[in-house]
Formats: sequence, structure tokens, C-alpha cells
Amino acid sequence: MSSSPNANNKAGLLRWLPWILLLVVTAAFIWLFASMKTASEAKWEPPRTTPAEQQASEPVSDASTPIASYHNGVARASQSVVNIYTTQTMAEHPYMNDPVLRRFFEYHGGPSEEQGNTNLGSGVIVSEDGYIVTNAHVIEKADEITVAFNDGRKSRAKLIGTDPDSDLAVIKVDMTGLTPLGFREKPTLVGDVALAIGNPFGVGQTITQGIISATGRTGLGVNKFEDFIQTDAAINPGNSGGALVDARGELIGINTAIYSRSGGSMGIGFAIPTAIVEQVMNALIKDGKVSRGWLGIEIQSQLRDPTQLETSTGVEVLDVVPKSPAAKSGLKVGDIVLTIDGVEMTDANTLIQYVARKAPNTTLQAQILRQGKNAQVKILLEERPVEEPVTVPVVIQDEMLGGAQPPSLQAPEQDTPMMSEAERDRMREELLLLFERDGAPL
Repeated sequence: MSSSPNANNKAGLLRWLPWILLLVVTAAFIWLFASMKTASEAKWEPPRTTPAEQQASEPVSDASTPIASYHNGVARASQSVVNIYTTQTMAEHPYMNDPVLRRFFEYHGGPSEEQGNTNLGSGVIVSEDGYIVTNAHVIEKADEITVAFNDGRKSRAKLIGTDPDSDLAVIKVDMTGLTPLGFREKPTLVGDVALAIGNPFGVGQTITQGIISATGRTGLGVNKFEDFIQTDAAINPGNSGGALVDARGELIGINTAIYSRSGGSMGIGFAIPTAIVEQVMNALIKDGKVSRGWLGIEIQSQLRDPTQLETSTGVEVLDVVPKSPAAKSGLKVGDIVLTIDGVEMTDANTLIQYVARKAPNTTLQAQILRQGKNAQVKILLEERPVEEPVTVPVVIQDEMLGGAQPPSLQAPEQDTPMMSEAERDRMREELLLLFERDGAPL
């Protein structure tokens, strides 16, 4: 007796059903694994302004009259700029262990056993869950960081990471629902309107207006890796870490330094562009540090004679660190690096900035000039060695009013000089006589 077609179909379906279920389960596991991997590898992305927000923040103007107000852009951007106050506890004064000098200091209001040093600056909110970017020198050596928001709220902040080489740092407050400041996507151009937002001299949030005076400023000696935006918008002490925004209120840079003869604004300020901010922020939030490419060479720009019509470009190799990527690639002292990956190396700063923006284990193709002949060199970058942190100056001081010499960096504040042992003994004897004459008990 032969089986019916329906029975045969049913038997065939039952035979294939386990394999179909296995395929479905396998596909589900693959999809779940890919989703988890994508989420874990997702990097921090800067906030972006939506088209609706851009339109709402357009400068107030019409076809027949010039722009009358930047209120819309400022009103939105100012919500994302915070004031930062840091406190540093100093150790006991070294003279307080002498009972005579302690008696003198206590009587005349001298140094206490613990001294608090307060610093102020600004910062920019870059995420709804509390990440804030500021300057590294603003929170340097801080024992306590307090953030004051535009709406009057305050919160303690913890340090996520700092990068002294670019003078950037990331802190975080335990708050949600904050308003991040959108990063400008279009390139910043000379002549664009610039608005600086910060807390100058601690007077409160202040807006100043100017234009972009220049881009790509390097060689100032302020940071190890420089690619500054220059602006004439007034930037003063306390503005450090604040926002430099465009007319729509979109972030174009983080204020970091000024050129000054007096310590106040003279119309030459510098900001770190968002391209560098994004790179450093992503690394600090993800890894707590910034990993940069390293060549291992000492370089100088080709000497240029301004009287000659023909100009020479390229960067000369003065020294090669043993066992460094440059040494392994075959670079030698006296080589002139002309291009890297097709990008012309016009001077030493261009090469330094280009390499610093590359990740370790990146392969570079360098065109060099060696003994008058062109050659190609392939270089595999390694991670830049960790160096001791350097105090970052925030003001470039012009000591020569006539400008006969290049500007020098403003020296950091010096501690009160310590007395010599002889001066200390003499002061102690004078205090003993003074206390005995006045009948003051020791």
C-alpha cells in the first residue's frame, strides 16, 4: 500500500525542520554578536546641530539691513558653556614647625597649616550625560573641581583624562539631560564671525565678538602640538576652556591662549579647533589617554633666503633615535623629507602635526631627498613615548614694546623665596627679644 503524497511531504518537512531551526538560531546569534560588537566599538561622536536648530539660530537680519543681533545663536550656545572652579590644597608651611615662628605667624595672620589655592576657567558641555571639555591647565593639580551651570546649578566633577600636549582635558559630572554644544561641520574660514563665551576674571558668563583672523597658526611655543585658530574676539584670563562659536552658535574651537603685553586681551587670541578637540575627546573618553604616532627623529625646516625667488621646502633630519620607527625604515641624518602620503611638508610644524594625528601602527609613505636624489621610504609608526608633563602657559607675553624681539612666554608665578638658615636664625632672635620686651608668653 503506497503512502499518500501529503504524508510524503509531511515527512520531508519534518526531516528538514531541525536544519531550518538551526539556521534561524545561528543567524540570530550572528546578528546579536555583531550588534554587541558594534556597540562596544562605537566611538564618541561630537554633537551636531540639526537643520531646524541652525535655522532657528540664524543671525537676525533682512535683505536690506545688516545683521542686527547674534542673540539666537548665543542664547543656544550659552546653555552649554560652564564655569569651572578648582581647589588645590597646599602642604603645611615649612616654618610652622618652629614654635617661635608659628607664634609670630598666628599673631600676625600668617600662613595656616593648610592653604587652599582656587583657580577659575570655563568648559563646554559635549554630551547629555555630563561630559565636559576644557583646557588641561585649568584643572591641573586640582584636588576638587566644581562646575557651575548657566541655569545656576552646581556639581562636583571627576577627571576623565587630560592631554597636556594639546592642552585639553575631559571632566564629567553626574548629571543627565544637559544641553551639548553642536560642533560646526563646515570648515572655518578667515573672516568668519567669531563669538567667545567664557568667565573672564570671574565676573560671570560673558560674550565677546570678533572675526577669525587666521587658521593653522603654529610655532607659538604654547603647546607641543599646535594648529590654532586666531581671533580678535576678546579672550581674557578665565576664558580658558570656554567656547569659540560662529554666528549660529556652533562650536569652532576651545579658547586656550592670548598674546598680550599686560595680561589682558589685545585682540590676538588663540583657540584649539574642533578637529583636534574631537580627536582628543574620543581618545580620552574611550581610553583615558591619547595615543599618537611617533617617528623618532629630530628635525628642522629648510633654511629659506627671502631674497631668492626660488623657495626650498622640506624638513631636514638632524638626528635619528636608535631603534625608532625612523631608524628601522632607513631614514638617515641629512635626509630631507619632501612629502608624506603625498602631502607637502613645508616646515617642521607641518610634519609634527601630520604625524601626531596618525595612530600608532599606521604606515606612512615618505618621499625624501638624499644626496640630491629622490627616494621613497615606508615608515611604520609606533606609539609616542610618555614624557613628563609640562606646565602649559596661557598667555604669550611681549616684553619688547617696540617688537624688536620675538614674544616670550609668560613665566609661571614663582613661590615666595625661602629664607636662608642665617636669615631664619636672625629673625628668630629678633622675635624672641620682641616677645620678651612686650611680655608676650611664648
